[in-house]
Amino acid sequence: MQINVKNTALTETHEALGAKMVPFAGYSMPVQYEGVNIEHETVRNSVGVFDVSHMGEFLIEGENALKLIQKTCSNDASKLTIGKAQYSCLPNDDGGIVDDLIIYKLKEDQYLLVVNASNIEKDWNWISSKNDLGATMRDLSEEYSLLAIQGPKAVEAMQSLSSHDLSEIKFYNFIVGNFAGIEHVIISATGYTGSGGFEIYCKNSEVKQIWDKVTAAGAKPIGLAARDTLRLEMGYCLYGNDINDTTSPIEAGLGWITKFNKTFTNSEALEDEKRRGPERKLIAFELNDRGIPRQGYDIVDGQGKKIGEVTSGTMSPSLGKGIGLGYVPTIFAKVDSKINIQIRKNAVAATVIKLPFYKG
Repeated sequence: MQINVKNTALTETHEALGAKMVPFAGYSMPVQYEGVNIEHETVRNSVGVFDVSHMGEFLIEGENALKLIQKTCSNDASKLTIGKAQYSCLPNDDGGIVDDLIIYKLKEDQYLLVVNASNIEKDWNWISSKNDLGATMRDLSEEYSLLAIQGPKAVEAMQSLSSHDLSEIKFYNFIVGNFAGIEHVIISATGYTGSGGFEIYCKNSEVKQIWDKVTAAGAKPIGLAARDTLRLEMGYCLYGNDINDTTSPIEAGLGWITKFNKTFTNSEALEDEKRRGPERKLIAFELNDRGIPRQGYDIVDGQGKKIGEVTSGTMSPSLGKGIGLGYVPTIFAKVDSKINIQIRKNAVAATVIKLPFYKG
């Protein structure tokens, strides 16, 4: 079966750099350049740049824009002021999650919603189905590119590319300004690595110039494989692995973005779940012995009985040990609880830990 894979505006650039390209969320994306561990360490210790232009961007505006966001999203977007961003999720009607997303307040009555690449059409249809308020919605996903410049040296390396003081942009704040010779770029102190840095939103026609200047200023190109090991060391949820249409924000540990001072999709049932306590929880664990936990591996108790399964797992490049996330009954979810991960024929001992894995 022929699958049509889209390119980002930088696909040819990645290919010229010798990146290993793979189909991901409908796009041809660079999974690695030099190697996962080298790229991971670059972001933890210096500065790297990811092309994440496959992500989706929706503009919601008009006098009822906030009402639509409040109705469909779990977090309280009324707290946003211009120049601030917020992590949130779209609950479905059955206790699960349509997607997780970031909301940016660009102007009064104008918001940018950034959604996962694999869910663009699904999210658009979901929010549209709830829009009986007349809010204006525009899907900008095909027009905009997104670069994530991440690492502790990001500010220092990138400062020469902007007249704005990048060190002044606080976490989950953004400005619209000049960057790498382009005006009206969103420079956002958000990211998915836990090592600081920025995300840059620009038009497709502008991204090559920005990429070239960012790499000339010292940022090494980083692929999606290292993005996954970096986010997992922080315990950040990945949609499709750790959260999906069947996982509630309460059991996923996302109660902090689920605000019950307003009514939103399925809020009554989620509030009831929070009050009662969820029957299962997403836990973080470290292996006590050698081994690599992988998505789909069984989590078993001391008697070898299956109690859950791994949703994300890897060998942590920073810690040198197997780490993972997975759902287990609440009784096994306490920090320091002992569980086992079934790796082929071996039940490898593991301990439930408090996130993040990587303390920096």
